[in-house]
Amino acid sequence: MATRLEKDTMGTVEVPAGAYYGAQTQRAIANFPISGLKPHPALVRATLRIKKCAAQANMATGRLDAELGAAIVAAADQALSGDFQDQFLVDPFQAGAGTSHNMNVNEVLANRANELMGGKLGVYSKVNPNDHVNMAQSTNDVFPTAMRLAALELADQVGAELEGLVSTLCGKAVEFDGILKSGRTHLQDAVPIRLGQEFAAYAQAIGNNAAGLTRALPGLRELGIGGTAVGTGLNAEEAFIDQIVAGLARETGQELTRGKDLVERMQNMDPFVALCASLKGTALNLIRIANDLRLLSSGPRTGLGEITLPAMQPGSSIMPGKVNPVMAEVTNMVCFQVIGAELAVTMAAQAGQLELNVMMPVIAYNTLFSLEILKNCLHQFTGCCVAGIGASEARCRSYLDQSVGLATVLAPSIGYAAAAEVAKESAQSGKSIREVVLERGILSAAALDEVLSPYPLTSPGVHGEK
Repeated sequence: MATRLEKDTMGTVEVPAGAYYGAQTQRAIANFPISGLKPHPALVRATLRIKKCAAQANMATGRLDAELGAAIVAAADQALSGDFQDQFLVDPFQAGAGTSHNMNVNEVLANRANELMGGKLGVYSKVNPNDHVNMAQSTNDVFPTAMRLAALELADQVGAELEGLVSTLCGKAVEFDGILKSGRTHLQDAVPIRLGQEFAAYAQAIGNNAAGLTRALPGLRELGIGGTAVGTGLNAEEAFIDQIVAGLARETGQELTRGKDLVERMQNMDPFVALCASLKGTALNLIRIANDLRLLSSGPRTGLGEITLPAMQPGSSIMPGKVNPVMAEVTNMVCFQVIGAELAVTMAAQAGQLELNVMMPVIAYNTLFSLEILKNCLHQFTGCCVAGIGASEARCRSYLDQSVGLATVLAPSIGYAAAAEVAKESAQSGKSIREVVLERGILSAAALDEVLSPYPLTSPGVHGEK
């Protein structure tokens, strides 16, 4: 491979001749061959937007030459449109605070800006990565700001997918509202419930999670950009700070504000802890719901079989005709990953020291990866699983009629002790509650029909009480 020789403060480095990145990126590639992963595209986009808005702000204050600034803005716009994506290469597990990522973006934009002005790659005589692209900035305020912007972008997408799941679950709640079935507690027979009520409860739980995600976002909208190295704003004018925050708000469409305390914005990773905690809560509910769907659809002959899930693919390499609940299973796996990532973020957040948390790259990786996989998983789970759920009304009614839990309904009419005897005989003999009551002559058939009318039993009230 043809190379060019570049120089940084540590000496000379060979860089691929056609690369838009430079010496510091090349050092990072050599130093951090950790995961084989590349930076999340949302983090790259966020950093590019910061560089674009910084150049515009520096031109507005008169600090950056207009020709140089325009070239940087043009380079950033090209990269934001999708060019140079193969030039952002630094492993997410890298030097603390994200310096390598920041310099990767600085170098790509500087090289492209120089090229636009007639210069050559690797020759920074016009536009310099540090002096111009990184003007009035530090990695220490750029990287946490990029993390916030990227997280907001993806969180909005996750929120939209959660609302889609809520809507689909609500639709199923209406569709299944008239289907009566046996409730279960401790995996044992319990009193009747409507299948629609179970799905309405799922919808409410996910709706609560969506609201929790929304509550976690305001802290991400308060930016520390302009704090530079330690949050004091050294080498960044007040006008620059106001200009770049306003520019980022326009560029992203987010309601962004300047941090009340720029030192705090650099030290404190609480907004990411809160966001990942909300994702963990969502994951826990999704696991519970996916497990319920797997259980309720188990069978088709030897399980509960009260609902059916869409058949997505063959389920076995040896058992012909077997179909598995694959969308519920992948949802479980994604959610396990999200829960693990939340712990990594928690540990990294508490590891900050004095004026800087140098563990930000791992916070960024786990936060953005969790948002990405949860977004994609929610989309598939909703469209390929929940939307196609069917109900076996006959199976639900059969279990209901055989449920020992119906004895609870008799208690207001015949007393707890007598109802317990009925339940015991039903469980031992295999007879239904109805059969035992009629054989014992406890109630007439007409009276029993009234007491055991299942639909009223799924609404508040003391049914059959005299």
